[in-house]
Amino acid sequence: MNMSIENKKNRFAFIIPVYNHAATVAQVVKDAQALRFPVFVVDDGSTDNTYDQIKEIAGIQILRHQQNQGKGAAIMTGFAAASAIADWAITIDADGQHYPQDAMRLIKAIPKKTQPIVVGARANMVGENVPWTSRFGRKFSNFWVRISGGPALLDSQSGMRIYPLPEALNLGTKARRFQFEVEILVQAKRKGVQVIETPVRVNYNPNGERISHFRPFVDFLRNSSTFTRLIFTRIFPPR
Repeated sequence: MNMSIENKKNRFAFIIPVYNHAATVAQVVKDAQALRFPVFVVDDGSTDNTYDQIKEIAGIQILRHQQNQGKGAAIMTGFAAASAIADWAITIDADGQHYPQDAMRLIKAIPKKTQPIVVGARANMVGENVPWTSRFGRKFSNFWVRISGGPALLDSQSGMRIYPLPEALNLGTKARRFQFEVEILVQAKRKGVQVIETPVRVNYNPNGERISHFRPFVDFLRNSSTFTRLIFTRIFPPR
């Protein structure tokens, strides 16, 4: 491990939320393990053979939801478990779009004596290999995060992040599905937790087996509901 990171006396752990990503999750887990941080995999009620792909991997902790509760709920489960042994949680998606080794870029971006959320801004989000839902969703989300009183970011939908623990558990985030990842940025800004970005790579391999569970219509409605609530509470702060 890099000496400058050791000298910070901070402990990091990976949290990998997974739902029906049997084809990719094992390799993601093994790539994360190469960094020698603890790895928590949260199986959010998968109905395929995701669990069979990871149950024999030594040295990881698997947490399981009996039923699908949503990505945000899986991340919160991971936060609670990791907070017992780590000061920071590194989240990455299980679909193979992230390069776990890029976590070192995020760690090095943490300023001294601060505890920010660090978002990995995905580079090269253009071209035919990038799903239109990802391109549109990022622009949509960036705009409404800012309008809701959150930070101005290039990639508010990136799932590769570092969160300070236990602070991230106590931001009052209500959403528990995909919307969790945008709401927590707004809640962080409101509560004085710094949010910063640093570039990371993204892999949208046209020959790969990447599976997205984002449903454009349903999740657009859920996003709209979340942003409506956040804007309302920005205008009329609760006492």
